[in-house]
Amino acid sequence: MTPLAGRGVGIGWRPEISGFVAELPGLRFVEVIAESLPHSGEPPEALAKLLASGVAVVPHGVKLSLGGAEPVDPHRVEHLAQAARAVNAPLVSEHIAYVRAGGVEAGHLLPLPRSREAVDAVVANVARTTAELDVPLALEPIAALFEWPDDELTEAEFLTEILERTDALLLLDIANVYANALNRGEDPAELLARLPLERMAYVHVAGGRIHEGRYHDTHTDPVPGEVLELLGELCARQRPPAILLERDGHYPPAAALRAELDALSAATGYPAITGAPTR
Repeated sequence: MTPLAGRGVGIGWRPEISGFVAELPGLRFVEVIAESLPHSGEPPEALAKLLASGVAVVPHGVKLSLGGAEPVDPHRVEHLAQAARAVNAPLVSEHIAYVRAGGVEAGHLLPLPRSREAVDAVVANVARTTAELDVPLALEPIAALFEWPDDELTEAEFLTEILERTDALLLLDIANVYANALNRGEDPAELLARLPLERMAYVHVAGGRIHEGRYHDTHTDPVPGEVLELLGELCARQRPPAILLERDGHYPPAAALRAELDALSAATGYPAITGAPTR
């Protein structure tokens, strides 16, 4: 059984919507950006209140650069481990990506070349990270706006080899599956069918939009109907242990956020966390 089994639908906790999140009657888990938590001491008061009410909190890292050619920064790994302890996390998550090289910060999650050398780099950095963690690690494949030339592996092969060699769990972002397939001219359902779904820890769902012919995973737009349909396809194959709505800006009115959460419940069969019944 995975650490979030039975937690149902959750939402990314952000200070801007902390009041909204606190009032969700059926909420059982949230995700918080790991780097936003203090290096020591207690988590923010609003997050601490959720913990006290029995809501599970998952730290989600964005700056480890697990795919970098350089070893992960031990201070960043230590902070992730401390964040997990501070919120009594059932697991933590990070991205299969790199964010820095040669001391230069990209400020964005960048895709890796799907090569065996890149697999080795990720495996080594995951090993350095998990050695300091007290809880399991879930890895998230990112949405890529470009492809490196001469890839040796497909996306599914690349991900499967990393997960098998690290024994990590999978944080599957269904919107990223949609984005990557659409931008490569592939069928998202066919890509989904090739992924190692048996390793799922939980699933992200987020909004996006087409801009200049490319689908951008913005986290600031509503979840498209096509992504919800793909979520339904996923559940028909294997229902994830838990589902999380990501929203990182341009927050809509509370009614619109509740509607998005209800749509996730309807697509997955998990109970509504807003108090509203779902069909």
